[in-house]
Amino acid sequence: MIELQNISKTYKVARRNAGGLQALKSLFHRNYTYIKALDQISFSIQDGEMVGYIGPNGAGKSSTIKIMSGILTPDSGTCKIDNLVPWKQRKTHVHNIGVVFGQRSQLWWDVPIIDSFELLRDIYEINPIRYRKNLEELTEMLFLTDILKTPARLLSLGQRMRCEIAASLLHDPKILFLDEPTIGLDAVSKLAVRDFIRHRNQVYHTTVILTTHDMQDIEALTERILLIGHGQILLDGPIETLKEHGSSVRKLHIDCHNLDFKPFPGLVMVDRHSASADFTLDTAISSVSDAINHLNRCAQIDDLSVTAATAEELVVSLYQEFAI
Repeated sequence: MIELQNISKTYKVARRNAGGLQALKSLFHRNYTYIKALDQISFSIQDGEMVGYIGPNGAGKSSTIKIMSGILTPDSGTCKIDNLVPWKQRKTHVHNIGVVFGQRSQLWWDVPIIDSFELLRDIYEINPIRYRKNLEELTEMLFLTDILKTPARLLSLGQRMRCEIAASLLHDPKILFLDEPTIGLDAVSKLAVRDFIRHRNQVYHTTVILTTHDMQDIEALTERILLIGHGQILLDGPIETLKEHGSSVRKLHIDCHNLDFKPFPGLVMVDRHSASADFTLDTAISSVSDAINHLNRCAQIDDLSVTAATAEELVVSLYQEFAI
């Protein structure tokens, strides 16, 4: 079980203006800005849960992951993971966790992937029989057979990320922290990574904490979301909470001629071209059929489509609602 109580973290950042004179002045007198990355955040995650941790850039997601993995020490508050304090009992703690940072690598750049795996085997003191079993399974599930003898620097981004995930799971961790694991991946690689993470959770009951800006990852993998902004937890609930948040919003697209749009309750025109237009409709104010009837009076409609708001649009609306 993961439990955070009133965790805070502030960074002290040096600032200076551009120019050589300013650089010289900064040698003797520096101006600092204090950035509050985390402000009294609290939440708990049960064993086997898959949680999406979302928020805009700079919201505090990576700082939280680093605290939970023992890399950072918070300024105040408590964090216990399986009754261990990550930054105090780090050696014991890291045997229970796997971490993948999409923009950081744990693979050695110039050596074959299999050499990196064997070095990690020695670091984590993995039993040889257990290591061979895990290696075979991970190689098969993540399609690594043809690239194990290739140096990391020669792999594509998708191939490297699959190797990163395998490296983080060689020691059978109970908890998997994934920080932007599908960043920059093509569609095929994303599907492979998602399928594997889902399989890992179902078969091994692995707890997964996923931070990403890709809402398709969130929808495909998680059952609960945590929204962070301004260093605070703003929303904590099932993924349905996000969908219900925009359940009354519909998007209407029309191909039309001679559009003379007049205001209508709940209907907002968001884009217009010579022969088409896009609208949003709040069905809590007006029904779809009433809005279509109104548009019929405003234009000669050739075609019309109605869709629900996408997950990305719902998240953007949450950001706007909480002003983050």
